[in-house]
Amino acid sequence: MVQVRPDAPHIQAPAQPGLQGVHGPLQFIGQLPAPGEVALGRRSGCHVLRHRAPTSALVGSYLLARRLRCASECDSPHSLGEGSVHDWYGKGRPWSARAAIRAAPGATHPAEGPPDVDHPGGGRGPGPCPAATAGPDALEWTGGVRPDPGGPPSVRRPVRRSAPWRGAASRGGSVPIIQDVHDGPAESGPPAPGPAADRRPRRAVGTAALLLTVALGVGVAACSGSDSGPIASDVPGADRTELREGGTLRWAVNAVPATLNVFQTGTDATSALVAQAALPTLFRLDDRARATLDPDFLVSADSTAPAAGHPQQTVVYRLNPKAVWSDGTPISAADFAAQWKALSGTDSAYWSTPAAGYSAIASVTQGADAHHVKVVFKQPCAHWKGLFTPLYPASATKSAEAFNTGSKDGLAVSAGPFKVARVDRSAGSVTLVRNPAWWGDRARLDRIDLVAVPVGKRLEALGQGRLDIAALDRAVDDPAGVVPAATAAPAADSADAAGAVYRSAEALPGFQLRKAAGAAYTQLTLNGGRGPLADPRVRRAVARAVDRQHIADAVLKPFGLPAVTLGNHLLLADQDGYQDNTAALGRTDREAAAELLEAAGWKVGGAITTPAPDTSASRSAGASPGPSAGPSAHASAGPSASASASASASESESASAVPAAATAATPAPAPVPVPAGTRARGGKPLTLDLLIPSGSTTARRIARAVSADLARVGIVAVPRAVDGAGFFADHIAAGDFDLAVFSWPGSPNTVADERPLYAKPQPGPDGLPVVGLNYARTGTDEIDRLLDEAAAALDPEEAARLTQQADVRIWEEAHSLPLFQRPELVAVRDSVAGVGAFGFATPRFQDMGFRLTS
Repeated sequence: MVQVRPDAPHIQAPAQPGLQGVHGPLQFIGQLPAPGEVALGRRSGCHVLRHRAPTSALVGSYLLARRLRCASECDSPHSLGEGSVHDWYGKGRPWSARAAIRAAPGATHPAEGPPDVDHPGGGRGPGPCPAATAGPDALEWTGGVRPDPGGPPSVRRPVRRSAPWRGAASRGGSVPIIQDVHDGPAESGPPAPGPAADRRPRRAVGTAALLLTVALGVGVAACSGSDSGPIASDVPGADRTELREGGTLRWAVNAVPATLNVFQTGTDATSALVAQAALPTLFRLDDRARATLDPDFLVSADSTAPAAGHPQQTVVYRLNPKAVWSDGTPISAADFAAQWKALSGTDSAYWSTPAAGYSAIASVTQGADAHHVKVVFKQPCAHWKGLFTPLYPASATKSAEAFNTGSKDGLAVSAGPFKVARVDRSAGSVTLVRNPAWWGDRARLDRIDLVAVPVGKRLEALGQGRLDIAALDRAVDDPAGVVPAATAAPAADSADAAGAVYRSAEALPGFQLRKAAGAAYTQLTLNGGRGPLADPRVRRAVARAVDRQHIADAVLKPFGLPAVTLGNHLLLADQDGYQDNTAALGRTDREAAAELLEAAGWKVGGAITTPAPDTSASRSAGASPGPSAGPSAHASAGPSASASASASASESESASAVPAAATAATPAPAPVPVPAGTRARGGKPLTLDLLIPSGSTTARRIARAVSADLARVGIVAVPRAVDGAGFFADHIAAGDFDLAVFSWPGSPNTVADERPLYAKPQPGPDGLPVVGLNYARTGTDEIDRLLDEAAAALDPEEAARLTQQADVRIWEEAHSLPLFQRPELVAVRDSVAGVGAFGFATPRFQDMGFRLTS
């Protein structure tokens, strides 16, 4: 049996990234609190991993050591002190990189690994791997894997744990997901951990955690441009009396989810969609993300701020007396208490994703009677309305076993207008039927079929009459898989190809294309943890040089969408309280950018002794050529010689010196001469690596525009397209980039969910910086303070004021550059009402149906 000895002398946590007592692709990272558990990480960028409890997983850490498996092939065993743990690393099932490894009780054969043999080249070491089977003798994987590494958001965003009603994943205290950008599963990512007997290799689906989006979609814009503002929602409505009784609605999704527990890894947008239809939603959102209580579940909900006589914030929920689970059991305080304990992070037996707000709760008890629930907080929680939605029955959360596996193949009981009738993985569908125990307005539909249909096949399925509703954002962004003619379209014509798909969608007979601003935005992250961008003056210069309006025009106008830019890091343009704070940094001004670069020592015409990287590799990977490769549609190359803005010194508290990962996932490109007019300092040209996900026409258009803009001020930005499966894990989380284009989800619980993105990296117990989700690797103590105060401010006006102050400081730090708000593009059958592009709004499933006139 494997004895993992984290205290063995030769495997103490390394002082810096590197090989440390491990003979394979993994290395020891640190000891976990539970006896015999250690954190293992991939050598690439392992400085991000550190000692953390399983239920408070270090956000982003597991992204660095993934794809661990038990299979028939393996690399050499990874020795840990006196014992050995044999992990099979490679092409099989992806695992959480942050998961702890320990021997399961009675573990024998594959855990023991292959015997040592004499090697032909000399020496003695591990021989061929024995065939490993998942079973009681396999290794036990522990730890709550949160989101996943590698893809985009979903219907309509990676779910925020504090507000899973919105869809795919949540950022609050968690990590980004890499799942299909439009309500679907990830191409790769950590699956939900489970018993050893259930470790069959399978494709992982997108998880519920932050959620982050890689497959950039076009976006309905935000504010501050020449066009009108965003469309908050676009849902065809009808009075319930105008809808016929019965019928089945066929709704395209990406895949059947691994679990219907949205607070667990393995969940995706489909999980959230099911939860919205079948579980209690205490507060509903309107299309500006404003929360109001749902009278089907609550009569009232009152929050009392700390004061003399009651020093703790207290929330009292008064439940609708009619509210019952589908088995007749009344919804009660027991359900609230069980969910709080499962999500509080105090018990590592629960495979839960970190959930913002639950750890701030001190107690959950019954109030004045069975219809009152009293929640007392240890510390003020401004986003308390985002908690307990969805609410699961106590039977699904009161034990670790029920929480971890009980909702894998369905929901035993429901409390919504629909209930889960069948999860059919072989057919790729989830069937919802009308809930006879529902006490609210009777659902007009008999049934909703959530059908797994690949994005590239949805236009065809709609045209053949096999679907009634389908999101098409991704199809527009990646047209090659949808319209045959688009396959041969060169990068320069990608806008035309995507436009062809868009026009095809609009022309579908019997359907309407519904468009709204999605709850996500595309942005440019500036990595302040390495190279020239560690200097805030260079970051500000880059931000001032990029013409965001031109990018919005290039991306959005081909689809007839308002071409406007986003001016806030914390709020989307259609959210209540939105304010454009771009002026804190300054709008596009190439002269000001040139002045900042001059002040930082980057001169035009300086001697260059070290050539720039070759761009050919990035071109062959699908990236557009850099500005030196040919004429740009945006601007001619050549820096501006004049400057008018004064350079600002770097703040003493700025944390831009966070080291990036020591190992890049791809070989360094060969050097080539740089274009004339490139700035240099100390003989080195000012070159930046611009990372984009492959397969996205939007990303390519953005990369071309950014490269052209930066060339005008003497910066060479070299686009590099990488596969979506490794985009975050191998590059973003590892710090292997200078600039990166991807999307983040929005959130109704702004500060609580957004804080991890901007929190100043802090040194961990091992002295290494903990980056978490702050991939820009820069921040300030003042930003942290303002975000913390806003999260604790129970006065909405005070919270709004602090939120805007925090955003101003984020702009001044030149942390990242918001570009535009992403869209929802949803094809809906003409005869269907109540379904469309929801934006932030919460769907009302009982009001969906077919018109009487259809």
